[in-house]
This record gives sequence, structure tokens and C-alpha cells, in this order.
Amino acid sequence: MSVPFASLLDSTEVVSRPFNMPKEITGLCYDSRKAGTGHVFFALRGMKEDGGAFVRDAVSRGASVVVAEQEIPEAGVPVVIVADARASMADMASTFYGKPSESLKVVGITGTNGKTTTAFLTRHILDTQLRRTGLVGTIKYVVAEREMDAPRTTPESIDLQALLSEMRDAGCKAVAMEVSSHAIHQKRSRAIEFDAAVFTNLTQDHLDYHGTMDAYFEAKAALFDSLCGQKQKKGRAIINADDRYGHLLTERISKKLTTITFGLGVRADFRATDVRFDSHGSTFHLAARGRTYLVRFPLIGAFNIYNALAALAASFAVGTELRAAVTALASAPQVPGRLERVPAKRNFQVFVDYAHTDDALRNVLRTLRELNPARLIVVVGCGGDRDRAKRPLMAAVSENLADWCIFTSDNPRSEDPDRILADMKAGLRGTNHELIADREEAIERAVELAEARDIILIAGKGHETYQEFADGRVPFDDVKVAKKVIDSRRIELAEEERL
Repeated sequence: MSVPFASLLDSTEVVSRPFNMPKEITGLCYDSRKAGTGHVFFALRGMKEDGGAFVRDAVSRGASVVVAEQEIPEAGVPVVIVADARASMADMASTFYGKPSESLKVVGITGTNGKTTTAFLTRHILDTQLRRTGLVGTIKYVVAEREMDAPRTTPESIDLQALLSEMRDAGCKAVAMEVSSHAIHQKRSRAIEFDAAVFTNLTQDHLDYHGTMDAYFEAKAALFDSLCGQKQKKGRAIINADDRYGHLLTERISKKLTTITFGLGVRADFRATDVRFDSHGSTFHLAARGRTYLVRFPLIGAFNIYNALAALAASFAVGTELRAAVTALASAPQVPGRLERVPAKRNFQVFVDYAHTDDALRNVLRTLRELNPARLIVVVGCGGDRDRAKRPLMAAVSENLADWCIFTSDNPRSEDPDRILADMKAGLRGTNHELIADREEAIERAVELAEARDIILIAGKGHETYQEFADGRVPFDDVKVAKKVIDSRRIELAEEERL
């Protein structure tokens, strides 16, 4: 595959260009190790390293031109100077791959919590109507029937545009995509034409990166600001009306974009009433577009009502008939690591959830509390090298809502697990807790404590199949570990299993 380099330059803001530029280019890369003959290498400035230091390596592997924000002496190939290398990389990637988002119905989902489940539900609804769809998110990437591991929630712009082009070429009609705040801030989602963008909520997270809640909100809001400037599509905004930041966002963009709100309040365009759920699923009445629908779906919790409303509104915004969308929700899949039940024939229940913020943990614990367990036991930790401010908050939520808390390791990364636990302990006031740094031992302890009608929540890692330490990753799957621990212990079967 080769593309005229001039067409890529015409798609972005260029400060200066040399005279001896290549006529054709065969690929794009931002990692010098992936450079090949005829490639463009983007010398990005990262938080830890400057891409300019890798220019020679990229050139030695065949890169024929470099795009950077400043001159690079002795690069050995032409250097194009641009105002913003990340923005130019996104613009050029879209052009190189033939602007694939223009051929797909694209739903982008952003927010602190609920992105993954909303993306799964949205894709499921669209898949029932359009038959071939794609998914980009935290758990996996999907191109029609093909599934791939997801190294990050939202890929770099080159990888993302390549993925969208695969979807287009595979005959996909739509894609549901999680859009992280990091991705928006780093312009990975730039040059994508969205049909709809969803705002789920905003609570404290990623302040190690954004610094303040205001900056975090601005990163999220930038996705919706970008919809206002789209050239090919008139994107719609789908916003949680019950969220404080959702209200601010609605005020900000409602005069510029078609906006659909969702929530439990009377003013929401997509409103849920008569909400009920048990351990097997949820039901509610949906009031939307002047009609009422009975919605049944196999996920539990008030937060999943919001996720379902967001998915229904987003699907409607891109052309799905509302009754068909409601019908499709009844067969929605279990989302890995999102209140996922551990299969075990015991007289207590075990759930695994990705909750890794105090708000998400609060929502999950409240949901499980409404199932009326004899006791609610939680196993939870906090990640290393991430926002330290949320550690005592997560511990306090656990202590307040659970009967017994076991604080343990999550992904310590380069931090000492005991230091992380000390940060969590600062938020504690009572004595209904214990600290066990080893995660498997903590899960074993929870199972050992469990009695009839208890519920155990193992929180923080959800779908992840590893633990990350300073010297690398080791295999660790909460569901598999819990299942192994339960199966290795002689425990009375649940009453219904004995009959």
C-alpha cells in the first residue's frame, strides 16, 4: 500500500516542509522499532522520552521522512515541521487509511465509569440490527467475528485508524468505541467522525495525569467540542442528566449539538422508572419519544440502568428502531469483569468487578447490598503509580458499605504494596478490616470467612488476567483464582443444589 505524501500533508497544519520530500509513503509509525521502508516516522514528545531521540533508529530501518515539532539535525531524511505532532499524526493516519470513520456509524463513549459496559451493550444492540459491527475498548477489540487483545482502552491514532479501516474492509457497518480521557487529551481520537458521543459520568480518577477535576472534565468535554467541528457528520451528544458534570456539559454544548439526555430524573429524554433487579437481572420502564417500553436485561445494579439507558439512546441516535433496541437488550452478554459471577455451587455468592474508583466501588457495593446478603465481604486494592488521592476514599467506601473488608494488592507496579495499603488505611475509622498484601491469600481469606447467604466482592481488576509488578507481569485472573480457591475447600452446597 502506498499513498501520495502530499495528500497527507494537505490534511494537517504544516509549519515548514523541505523540497526533497518523498512522493509516496508506504506506512506510518511512532515507534522506531516498527519503522519500515518508505514509512513516515512521527517524533512525538512523551512524558518520559522524546521521539527525536529515536529518529536515527527509525531511519536505519527504512523511514524516509520524519514529522516533528522542531528541527532534528542530522536526521538523514527530510523533516517536516508541524505545529502539533500528535494532531498531525491523527490527521495523516485518517487520510492514509482512507478516512474509515466516514464509512461507519461510530459511537464514542467517554466518562469515568461505565464506558466498557455501555460499549458492550451498544455494540450488542447494533449487532442485532446491522449484523457486522466492531468494538474498541478496555477488554478487547472486535472486528466482525475476529477478537483481539486490547493493549489499551483507546489505541494511538495510527493504530486506531488502521483498526477502523479493518472494520470497514470487513464489511462492518458500525463500531462502539471507548474513548478515554488520555486518548482525547493526546488527540488519539482526533480526525474520527462520530455519529454519537456518550458521556456516562465523571468522578475522581486519573488526577495523577490531569492534575485537577476541572482539567479532567475539560479533557472529556473536548470530545463533544470536536463534534461541533465535524465536516461530514452531524454528531449527537448523549449525556447523563443526573450527573453534575453531565449537567455542565449539556449547558456547554446543547446549543451547538443535538443533545439527548438520559437518567432517572423527570427531565431526561430517556428516563427509567420502576427499576427492579435481583441476582439474575434487571427490569425497568423506559419513557422515551412519547412512549413507554418494558426493558429486561441480564445485568444488575442502578449503574447498569444508566449504562442501558446510554446504550439505548446512542443506538437510537444512529438509526436503530427503539423497540428493536429494547428487545435486543434482553439477550445482552455478560461483560467480563463487570459484576461477573464466579461459577461455584456454594451457599454464598462471589462476584468480580473492575471497580477501581471510590464512586464505582460505592455503586457496586450498594447494588450487592440490595440483594440482602447475610454479610457483604469485599476484597479490594489500589493500583500503584496512579492517583494516590483516591486510595483512602476507596478504603472509606469499603468500610462504610461492607461488613468485612480485606485490603490487598491490585497492580502495585513500581510501588511497595505495603505503602499503597498504608495510603488506604489512612481513610479508615473502624475495625472491620484486615490487610493482606498477597492478593491470592486475600481471596482465600474471604472464601474462608464466607458463610451461608454471604456475598463476596473481589474488586479492582475485573477482566484483567495479570498482576503488574516493578519487574513485569505475572498471570493472575480474579475469576480463575476465586474458582480455584472455592473448589479446593469443602463447603456446604447451597440448599437448592442439595434438593
